[in-house]
Amino acid sequence: MRLKSKYLTIQFLFFSFVIFAQVPSGYYALAENLATENLKEALHETIRNHVQFSYTSSNTDVWDILKETDRDPNNADNVILIYSGISVNAAQEYNSANGWTREHVWAKSRGDFGTAIGAGTDAHALRPLDNTTNSKRSNRAFNNCTDCEAITDKWGNTTGSYKDSNEWSFEPRDAVKGDVARMLFYMAVRYEGFAGDPDLELTENIFSNTDKTPVHGVLSTLLEWHRTDPVDAWEENRNNIIYNSFQGNRNPFIDFPDLAEHLWGTAIGASWTPQSLGTQKYKARSVSIYPNPASTVIYVKGLAYAASKIKIYTMTGRLVSTVNYRELEAVQQLDISKLATGIYFIKIDSAVAKLIKK
Repeated sequence: MRLKSKYLTIQFLFFSFVIFAQVPSGYYALAENLATENLKEALHETIRNHVQFSYTSSNTDVWDILKETDRDPNNADNVILIYSGISVNAAQEYNSANGWTREHVWAKSRGDFGTAIGAGTDAHALRPLDNTTNSKRSNRAFNNCTDCEAITDKWGNTTGSYKDSNEWSFEPRDAVKGDVARMLFYMAVRYEGFAGDPDLELTENIFSNTDKTPVHGVLSTLLEWHRTDPVDAWEENRNNIIYNSFQGNRNPFIDFPDLAEHLWGTAIGASWTPQSLGTQKYKARSVSIYPNPASTVIYVKGLAYAASKIKIYTMTGRLVSTVNYRELEAVQQLDISKLATGIYFIKIDSAVAKLIKK
C-alpha cells in the first residue's frame, strides 16, 4: 500500500510472494548429515546439472531471464538495477549504452570465463545494472570501504553504493549486501573445475584489476553481510523463477542460509540437517501498518515475536531508520516525523521470523 500526505509518502513492500521458499521435497537429500568438504561436494552435485542459456541469442537468453527474475513489482515493463534500486525499462536492453546491462556479480575476469555458457551466463549470479555503475564496480572485490567514494549512475542518481579510493574494492547498497554474498557463495559451490568449468573459490585477499585468478573476496565481509542482511522475499522469488522456469537449479544459501556457516563460518565441521536451519516467517496477513496517509507516526500491529527489528530504506536502498523492539507489545509505534518527503521501504525481522512488506 502507499501512504500519502503533503509531508510524506511511504510505500510499504507487501510482496505477494512472501511465502515459504518452496524448496522441493528431497532436493537437498544428498547433503544431509554431511560436513565441510563432503557437504560442499554434495551441494555441488545437487545444483550442477542445470539448463544453461546463451548470453545473447534469438532464443531465450540472459536478457530474457533477467526481465523475469528482476521485474519491478510496481511496473511490469521494468527491471530493478541491483546496486541502485532504480527501475528502468526492460525491453530496451542495452540500447547503445542508453539502457541497462548485465552485471556479473562474480566478476567474469575472476576466473576469466567471460560470457561463455556456464559460469558466464548463470542467472543466479547475474543482475541488471546500468553500464556506468558496471564500469565503476569493474572486477573489484566486495568489502566495506574505508576511503569511500559514492557511486552515481549514468543518469546522475546517487546509488547508495561505494568504491574504495585506496583499495580495489566495492561496497554495494545495504539492501543487497546479503544478496551479493549469497550469489558469490552459490558460485563457489556450483563451479568446482569439472567439465571445463572454472574452479571458483572465496578468499580474504583483494587482487588487482589485472589478476585473473579464479577467486573472489572478501570472505569475512561476505559472511558479515550474509548475517546482517538476511534472505528476503525478492531473493526467494528470484530463486523460484530460476528453478521453475529456466535453469532448474536453486541457490542453497537462499533456501538454507546457515549452510554458509557450515562451509565457511561458525559451524565448520558440524553436520548439516535442513531441519536445523528452517526459520518461521511472519504471516503477511497478521501484520498491519497504519494509518494511511501518514505524516508523523505509523503503527505496527501483529508482531508475533519479541526483539523484532524494523528498518526503513529509501528507494535507493539507503538505511534511514532502525528501531529495535525488545518487549512484545500489541501495537508498536514508529516515529517518521524526521523523514523527508519521498517513497520508502520497510523491512521487519527478528531472530526467528521475518517479513518484507511492499
